[in-house]
Order: sequence, then structure tokens, then C-alpha cells
Amino acid sequence: MLNWRVIVPFALTGTIWGSTWFVITGQIDGVPAAWSVFYRFALATPALFVLALMMGNRLRLNRPEHLLALGVGIAQFSGNFLFVYHSELHITSGIVAVMFALLMVPNALFAKVFIGEKVQGGFIGGSAVAIAGVAMLLVHEWRAAPLDGNVALGIALAIGGMLAASIANVVQANPTGRRVPMVSLLAWAMLYGTIFDLGFALLTAGPPPLPDKWQFWAGTAYLALIGSVVTFPLHYNLVRQIGAGRTAYNGIVTVCVAMLLSTLFEGYRWNMLTAGGMALALLGMALALRSKQKR
Repeated sequence: MLNWRVIVPFALTGTIWGSTWFVITGQIDGVPAAWSVFYRFALATPALFVLALMMGNRLRLNRPEHLLALGVGIAQFSGNFLFVYHSELHITSGIVAVMFALLMVPNALFAKVFIGEKVQGGFIGGSAVAIAGVAMLLVHEWRAAPLDGNVALGIALAIGGMLAASIANVVQANPTGRRVPMVSLLAWAMLYGTIFDLGFALLTAGPPPLPDKWQFWAGTAYLALIGSVVTFPLHYNLVRQIGAGRTAYNGIVTVCVAMLLSTLFEGYRWNMLTAGGMALALLGMALALRSKQKR
């Protein structure tokens, strides 16, 4: 963990992903969320294919591998992000980030159901503490919501996004997925997800808008190239180097960065309830992940 080859990508992924939650809020300001998702991955997909070629990865997949990429793409790059972008129309980006830090919980449950992975008692206890902390944050969000806000819908959408991401995480870990170079699998999955995003945007949001603000396109480029193409390979390489348990600790870095940006730029206000909730959430995540690593 003290090797710079671990520390640098660990800090980069946590910090970058922590910032993406706030950047998303600018992408849905006056632009349909569905089109913002499509623009992001329409730019990221060719860059990811280029990265796979530069790494010398094979791009040709057989039929089962393409089917796996299709499933991962619809779950990860469509369902997950469509839910997330729409959820941030109703609740602050920092809260969505905190909720997503609990991704380890459905990951563990789905892994137990589909690949027979055991869940430790300490993991369950730590997760319960983290969930209690997140619940305190959501109670504050509910109380502080404007009269025309729909916090319940925002929470439901965030949960939907978390479950979609969890399904993608578990599905790609099957034997078929392990035979495919990770960047190649992600490239094809992102392509399939982008095609689905295009169809969804056309059906639900009408013709594609063309924002004239440079900030929108700069944010899209950041989310596509830095928040997607750079971080996904770094993240999965960390999983192979230090294990999924230790890698998951960068979720705590992500939460801290996201809540800091939400406080500075979204006017998030702290009180005893939110401070206590945040402390419980971080403590619970640390306990759960530590138990997971010792398994």
C-alpha cells in the first residue's frame, strides 16, 4: 500500500471520482440528463478503444463475451448513469456520492447469490453502521428540501443506479469476463451502453440539444476522458494489485472530496445531525471493508 505505484492511482481515482459527482450537476443544468449521459460516453468510447489498442489488448470478442459486454454496458453505462444523472436533479451531489459509497453492500449480497462468496459478520455490522449514518444524512436532506423538491424520487433513483452498478460489477467477474482484457471488455460495454443511451434519449427527451456554453462541453470532456477513460483502467488495475477490499477504500476518499465540493459550491450546510451521520457512514464503511479484507 505504501508503494507509489499504488498510492498515486489510489489517490487519483478517489479524488477524480469525488469531483465527478459535482461536475455532473453542471451537465444537467438546462440540458436533458439523458443527452448529457450520451454525450459523455459518445466521447469516451472511441478513446477507450484507442487505449485498448495502445495496450496491445485484443478487441475481437466471441459471442458469449459480446453478450457479457452487452449486459455490463446496459447496467453500468446506461442504467447506472441514467439513474445517477436524474437523481441529482432532486438531491445534492454529495449525498448521492455517500449513497454510492454503500455499493459494497449490494456487491456482497449479489456476490453471495450469484458466485457463492461468503459474507462475514463484521462486514454486516459495519454496513449497518454505515447505513445508519447515510440515513441520518438523508433525513437532513428531506428536512432541508424546498417545497417543490422531490427528495424521495432522488433517493429512489440513486438506489436504482447503485443496484445497476452492482449488477455490472458482479456479472463482469464471471469466468467469461475474466478471459477478456479489462479495457477491451469496458470498451465494448461502453459502446453498447452508448447505443442504448442514444435510443433512450431520443425516446424520452426528443432531438439532441446543442448547448452553446463552453462550460458544458468542458465538463463533458472531463467526465469522459478523466472521469471514465483514465479512472476505470486505474481502478481495475488496483483491484488486481492489492485486492478488491483494499481498493474499495478509495470510496472513502471519493465521499470526502464529494462532500467538500458540495459544501463549497452547492451550499450544503452541516449541523449535528449531518456531522454525526457522516462520521457514522465513514466509520461503518471502514469497519465493513476491513472485515471484507480479512476474509
